[in-house]
Amino acid sequence: MSQLVLGIGEYGASKTPGGIIKTYALGSCVAVVLLDPRTRCVGMIHIALPEAQINPARAQERPGYFADTGLPLLLQQMNQFGCAPRGQGMFVKLAGGASVMSINDTFNIGRRNVAAVRSILQGYGLKIIAEDVEGNISRTVSALVSTGEVILSSPGRPDWKL
Repeated sequence: MSQLVLGIGEYGASKTPGGIIKTYALGSCVAVVLLDPRTRCVGMIHIALPEAQINPARAQERPGYFADTGLPLLLQQMNQFGCAPRGQGMFVKLAGGASVMSINDTFNIGRRNVAAVRSILQGYGLKIIAEDVEGNISRTVSALVSTGEVILSSPGRPDWKL
């Protein structure tokens, strides 16, 4: 079993049977999981902020950090695995976008991340089939390449499927 672990601002894709793509401890960050049933490819990105214009220098060094620059790059990477260039036919699952620092999150980063991701996906014509977003819990996301299942975990709770 191969495991691809993504940090903040990282993205990756796999077609390896038995493989897992995983990212840890999403707070206000959002994990977008793209599933292509035709090629059996799974991709994931760990997005920290909605728009690259917030920090152009960071966007240059780590474009996956931002929804608007990272999602197109994930689609490009998945295209190298034989997926449609604009993600046609893919299924999308989202997790994260919480307000874990304080209930009165002044900047609403989690909510803004979720809104940005939804808008970008809509622009590609991609539909979200499942999501577990916002709230106030941290989430770890594991995508199983063989089945397309997405498993979420959070401290003090049993794991659940998305």
